[in-house]
Amino acid sequence: MYIPELYKNENREEIENFVHQNGFAILVNQTQGKLWATHTPLLLETREDGKLILTGHISKANPQALSFNDNDEVLAIFSGAHAYISSSWYDHENVPTWNYLAVHVYGKVRVYNHEEALDFLKKLVDKYEAKSKNPVRVENLSEKTMREARGIVAFEIEITNLEAQKKLSQNRDDKNYRNIITELEKTKENQALAVAEAMKKNR
Repeated sequence: MYIPELYKNENREEIENFVHQNGFAILVNQTQGKLWATHTPLLLETREDGKLILTGHISKANPQALSFNDNDEVLAIFSGAHAYISSSWYDHENVPTWNYLAVHVYGKVRVYNHEEALDFLKKLVDKYEAKSKNPVRVENLSEKTMREARGIVAFEIEITNLEAQKKLSQNRDDKNYRNIITELEKTKENQALAVAEAMKKNR
């Protein structure tokens, strides 16, 4: 993606935390001669050989699943908080803009066998059930329920490139920067509040 130098984020720890916290991604590739996108949760993991990977799954009925056999190149897009920034919040005339956080991950897909797929499903469910009062565990599901797992294609993506953008009004002086945060907080909107918090941490 296009990232002006000012907004480029190359802090690997910060990027990995972002992906962990914003794991519902858009998976994009070429499918049947056109761009195809699927919304799906992806897990960021480190393989035994030390390589960083994403693991995920999509429906076996999804044409994108078949396309993995012909074209293993994929892009996973992770989006974070975003908010409109009104130029009325500045102490001078300027244009409105949008603040946001995003990570693009490029890589090559390898489809899992059934045992690997089950192992992935256990990790995925454990991650998102961690805060549940009565957490579900894949190991405790009935054989009948687990038959549904045969309707998915699970995979790993070996990461070949990782790009992160953190557009948080870095081009504004301290006075205007603080005022943007104040105005975002006044909106009481969740996305705006999250952007304001990110801005506080960034400067």
